[in-house]
Amino acid sequence: MQLTRIGNGEITVDVAALGAEMQSIQTRDGRNWMWHGDATFWTGRSPILFPMVGRAPNDSVTVDGVRYQMGQHGFARRSNFALVVEESDRCVYRLEASEASRAMYPFDFRLDIEHAIEGRAVTVSAEVTNMGHSVMPYGIGFHPAFAWPLPGAAGQSHFVELEHGAEPKVQRLSGGLVETEKLASPFARGRLELNHDQFSNDAMIFSEGAGAGLVYGPKTGPRIAFSWENLPNFALWTKPGAGFICLEPWHGTAAEVGGSDDLAERPYAELLGPGAVARYRFRAEMIG
Repeated sequence: MQLTRIGNGEITVDVAALGAEMQSIQTRDGRNWMWHGDATFWTGRSPILFPMVGRAPNDSVTVDGVRYQMGQHGFARRSNFALVVEESDRCVYRLEASEASRAMYPFDFRLDIEHAIEGRAVTVSAEVTNMGHSVMPYGIGFHPAFAWPLPGAAGQSHFVELEHGAEPKVQRLSGGLVETEKLASPFARGRLELNHDQFSNDAMIFSEGAGAGLVYGPKTGPRIAFSWENLPNFALWTKPGAGFICLEPWHGTAAEVGGSDDLAERPYAELLGPGAVARYRFRAEMIG
C-alpha cells in the first residue's frame, strides 16, 4: 500500500493512496488515536464517501433516467488517488473522472483530499470540482474511526458532548436505508454516554441539529476536539464489541426507505453547477 507520512514533531499522520484514506494518527509519545482496521470487525479507518453517502435501493441510482450500479458510500474509497502535493506537514491526493468511474457516475469531476497538520491537530479537507457542462449531483462525507477507548483511558466511560448543547433527534437504518421517522434524542443537554448496545441496530443518524463541533472522550484524560464545516448531517457508528467509534459528518445521507433512487433527489444531495467548486472539511485535535 502506498503511504504518505506527514509530521511536525507533535503528531504523525499516514495517508494511503487507496481512497486517500488516513491510516493512523500518532502523537509523539507513541500513542495511536485511530482504529487499527482489524478485519474481524471492519477494515476501514477513515474512508472518503463520494459520490454517495450510505446505500441506494438495490445498490443502484438513476441519473437522468439511466440506472447505474453503485455500492454503499460510492466508489472513491475503493479508488486509487494520485499524489499531487507532498510536503512535510501536508499532502493532497486527487481522483479524477475516468472510464471506470463514468460507468457508475456519468460526470466529469475532480476530487482533491488534503490532509494537513498543525500542532496536535489534523485537518482533512475535500474539494469537489464539476469539470463538466451540466449540473452534477452527489453526496460527500467523512468516516473517521477513532479508538474507543482512547489510548490511556481503558475502563473509563466515553462521552460525545456537542458543542452547542443540543438534543438532535435520531434516525435509524432499515436495510441500509434511512427511516423517515425521527426518534427521541439520545443526547441530554448535548451529552451522550456511549455504549455498544446503542449500535445493535446500526448507526445513529442526526440529519439535522448536531451542530458543527463536539468533544469525544472520558470525563478526564485524553480527548478529541472534533469540528466540521459545510456538512449538515452527522452520524455515530461502530460494530458492537469493536474498539472504535466513527464520528461522521456528511453532506447527504443514505436514500430514504420508500424514497427515490434518483441521485439528485437523495436527502441533502449537493447539486454543483458546471465549473463550480465546493469545499468540506473536518478537524480533529488530540488533547491530553
